[in-house]
Amino acid sequence: MAATDPANGDPAKSPARPARRRAFRRRLRTRIILSFFLLGTGLTALFAYLTDVARQRVETQLVEDVMNRNIDEYRRQFYLDRTANPEIEVQQMRAYVFSPDSERLRNEFPEWVSLPDGNHNVFGTDQYGNEFAYKLAVRKEPSEWFFLAYDMTQTRKGEVQLKRWLYVAVVLFGALSLLIGWWSAARVMSPVSELAARLRAYRGSENPRPLATHFPEDEVGELAKALDGYSARLTHVVQRDREFNADVSHELRTPLAVIRGATELLLSRPDLDEKLRQRVLRIQRAEQQCTDLIGSLLLLSRNERGHGNTLVAKVVEQLLESHRAQLGGKPLELRMEGESGLTVDAPEAVLSVALGNLIGNAVKYTQEGGVLVRLLPGAVEVVDTGPGLSEEDAARLFERGYRGTHAGGSQGGGIGLSIVSRLCELYGWQVGVRPGADRGVVATLKFSHA
Repeated sequence: MAATDPANGDPAKSPARPARRRAFRRRLRTRIILSFFLLGTGLTALFAYLTDVARQRVETQLVEDVMNRNIDEYRRQFYLDRTANPEIEVQQMRAYVFSPDSERLRNEFPEWVSLPDGNHNVFGTDQYGNEFAYKLAVRKEPSEWFFLAYDMTQTRKGEVQLKRWLYVAVVLFGALSLLIGWWSAARVMSPVSELAARLRAYRGSENPRPLATHFPEDEVGELAKALDGYSARLTHVVQRDREFNADVSHELRTPLAVIRGATELLLSRPDLDEKLRQRVLRIQRAEQQCTDLIGSLLLLSRNERGHGNTLVAKVVEQLLESHRAQLGGKPLELRMEGESGLTVDAPEAVLSVALGNLIGNAVKYTQEGGVLVRLLPGAVEVVDTGPGLSEEDAARLFERGYRGTHAGGSQGGGIGLSIVSRLCELYGWQVGVRPGADRGVVATLKFSHA
């Protein structure tokens, strides 16, 4: 039966679809694949990052060591022979020496003037728009300033190409991790999927076969053993429950049959006193209600539907007549209106129990006014003029053991409407209650196959 909103009698929005979406997002296979992908991609990205950092640090250290040795050697040779060429170019390095007030230094290399001693990175574009990059070693003394420039333009281009290849490697290894994760998930989940398939195949079986024999001695095999143990215990409980229900049903039907025979025998006597006749009729109605309730509970315990072509108006009229005889002077009008040809595919006993609880509650809690049973196309409404119900009552009225605010000291264990709810779930019907327009309560029973 679809979930029902007790406040208005309409089917509540079922949470099954969001639950299925959450289950899909959290599937173990998906999590395994995602874990492999994140692990592979993360490790590759970390390796690429550390590779680039290590390359930069090693390259910087090597270049700066070479530059420091060369500029120191250049300075030493300059002081040994000041008449030598002050500018020397070797491979990618070029050495310069200027006086602190040199005009050429300020005109050609103005950015060098403010640089302190040490090694510096210099970037920019020349007059033709080409990018350049070089390292500059600076040694400033009171009379001379020494500079050693190391061209890094080609090295920078190599860095860009290396980074591109590292990005490509991250993408490729991420894709490879995804494929490995998909393959591994298929291998890991294969026995679990097989176990689930075998469980589905045993659905509805009275004697399911053991599962553990089909799996090796691993985690899935342990799970299969646990399921076998649980299945054995559950089968034993179900079998014991069915035997108990069958025994109780049989033992209760016997005295009820005796009561039925006795009431029929008493009612057949023409000299029976009228007051005594009414009491015997009440006993007969109580016997019929017990018989109907036993049959309905037996169907619930077996989780099987009974069939029949039951006329709803006939059952409603019988129930109203039974309650009229029990009013005991209460100023209450019981009536029926609507379609008299409505039929449902269910035994008369089941319909009598379902409608009997709804009508019985309306009669019990309505002190004056009336109870109207309205027959609609595919549904029945029970409208009373009682004290109504609170929001908490509307939300919990069909819970087992719950008694409404207006129950007071009335008899009953709060299981009648719970039985109605279970019968509706078995037959695919819908039941709900809502406050009346002015006062009272409107209980609705909708039939799926009317």
